[in-house]
Amino acid sequence: MTKHSDPRIRLFGVDAFASKVFGGNPAAVCLLQAAATVPVMQSVAAEMNLSETAFLVPEPGTRRWGLRWFTPSSEVDLCGHATLASAHVLWESDFLEPDEPAEFQTRVSGVLSCRRDGDRIAMDFPARPASATEAPSGLLNSLGCEAVWVGRTAYDFLIEVGDARVVRQLRPDYGALARLPVRGVIVTSRCDDGFDFVSRFFAPGVGVAEDPVTGSAHCSLGPYWAERLGRNSLHAWQASARGGEVGVRVKGDRVELSGQAFTTWRGEWVARMD
Repeated sequence: MTKHSDPRIRLFGVDAFASKVFGGNPAAVCLLQAAATVPVMQSVAAEMNLSETAFLVPEPGTRRWGLRWFTPSSEVDLCGHATLASAHVLWESDFLEPDEPAEFQTRVSGVLSCRRDGDRIAMDFPARPASATEAPSGLLNSLGCEAVWVGRTAYDFLIEVGDARVVRQLRPDYGALARLPVRGVIVTSRCDDGFDFVSRFFAPGVGVAEDPVTGSAHCSLGPYWAERLGRNSLHAWQASARGGEVGVRVKGDRVELSGQAFTTWRGEWVARMD
């Protein structure tokens, strides 16, 4: 088994919520021996230039890992695809036994746990339901669509539109969206091609114009569509250019998200991290 005392700073690239390589959402995972400073982690994330880079550090005396997520420009409080990628890396690199859960201590979102479920990884996340609100001035114009419903979550605006084609054809004004006082904007609709609902996620204000597949957005989409469709188990598609499939199961104030992950590259950080 790989030892935690290994002096190398190891990096991994993982396609998360993907059915094959080059699909889903690519994340970088950095295995640290000790906690790094925020400026260092932010600089590494900017160097990676992916929607999120995850930083893992072992917690002494436990099997749990500290986990933080950074976009190229800022730290975020919750990220699904980079958590899925992190769990995948820990199992693949023999830091965890195949039947052992991956547990992460996060800065804001508490303890997150992952388990293997066949060829998928299931993640236990907090539900983040949306509350109905008025669309702020300029929001719908920035998206170029009309809304069936507008809500706000702890992080984002959630907008339902009338047709999946509207979701797929959106060409938003990213500059205008970046000025909104939220992390991002989720746009969603019912879907009739084998999925229960479709969505896209835009977060230019935190350095991600469009996120390919957004686990944390499904912490809000899950409760929203479970109520409207009358069932707690859902099959979702995020309709970015890469696209990604997300299994969603709503469990009270928790949401189980599931998907596949594929390692695409491995490396070592050789520059000083200070």
